[in-house]
Amino acid sequence: MTPGPDLQQLINTIKADAGSDDELEQLGTAAATINELTATSDAALGFFVDRARGAGKSWVEISTVLGVSKQAAHKRFADSWTSRPAFERYTQRARAVVQAAGDIARDRNHDFVGTEHLLLAMYKEPGAIAAKVLVQHGITEDSVRTAVDVQSPAGQPSDQPKSLDADNPPYTRRAAHVLQGAVGEAVTLGHNYVGTEHLLLAFYRDQAGIATKILHEQGLEESAAWTDIRAALEGFTK
Repeated sequence: MTPGPDLQQLINTIKADAGSDDELEQLGTAAATINELTATSDAALGFFVDRARGAGKSWVEISTVLGVSKQAAHKRFADSWTSRPAFERYTQRARAVVQAAGDIARDRNHDFVGTEHLLLAMYKEPGAIAAKVLVQHGITEDSVRTAVDVQSPAGQPSDQPKSLDADNPPYTRRAAHVLQGAVGEAVTLGHNYVGTEHLLLAFYRDQAGIATKILHEQGLEESAAWTDIRAALEGFTK
């Protein structure tokens, strides 16, 4: 384990960041730095709590490892931003993909939004990282749609009146897992936002999902997706 900075190193860093000998300016810089470190630490810890919960670990087991009461662990992490989709942290393009997935589900006469709809929706944002990675590997919208037609055929139009949820079909368990998992992927990459690239990586968290099966069948393994996404992100920062 790599040790973090000791107290003196942290103090020196804060003084350097403040760029002033004024005590109040240094105090303000210290407060901002500590708040940022605390938020990042909580997000990172919350990520691993969520992974433990996803693996079926109980709050009793988790609280024992953390050395706190079950009630304290639940209160601190049950509503962490890594334990839910956290749409407020989605980028505009990621939100557009999620919305498009619902439209695609309705167009296919499905009363649910599955991972296959999320995958097809990636192509509605061709300028986003996810779509670029897919196309780079020769995975086109047409090839995905053909595969989806096989594994999740479009339904027949119904003569029955629409239900109250018809305009907002619910997510399947696997789709919800992707939406939540995308937040975890963002934390892993050190990001405080959720982009289409995180959604794409989140597909691989469930190997039984239709989207993941299609990605494997069409030649995009998780390691290749990671490599291309990192390269794309580095390109944005240069």
